[in-house]
Amino acid sequence: MLHRRTRRRLDPNSDINLTNLIDVAFVLLIIFMITAPILQGGVEVQLPKAAAAPITSQEGVIVSVRADGAIFIGDVRVESLAEFERIFPTYIRQQSKKFAYLKGDAAATHGRVMEVVGIMKRLDVAAVGFVVEPEEVRR
Repeated sequence: MLHRRTRRRLDPNSDINLTNLIDVAFVLLIIFMITAPILQGGVEVQLPKAAAAPITSQEGVIVSVRADGAIFIGDVRVESLAEFERIFPTYIRQQSKKFAYLKGDAAATHGRVMEVVGIMKRLDVAAVGFVVEPEEVRR
């Protein structure tokens, strides 16, 4: 006697496997958490603390003055004040920005920061904003 093999008919499973979807979502979350501070960019400086709101506008060029007096336009180091005065107008035009944000290190000399501000004002920058670290609220 021949035994006939009976095949059980399997119905298609229409459920979505959420485990893989959740794994991908967590990997993307981790990637964004790691890259977000990197995208902020700029030169690392210790900002002074003051009562101020965080920068919300991306309309400006960031100029940094480090503690050793080095000047940066964006991420590009400028060797002297004369070079800064020559390069800055071209850079701001290329970026099509109207404003500048100055990040002065807390240990930088006041004179060096004011020299940079003076040059920016002489070059007719629409506005110069100072970037500071927000103070903690005391109760």
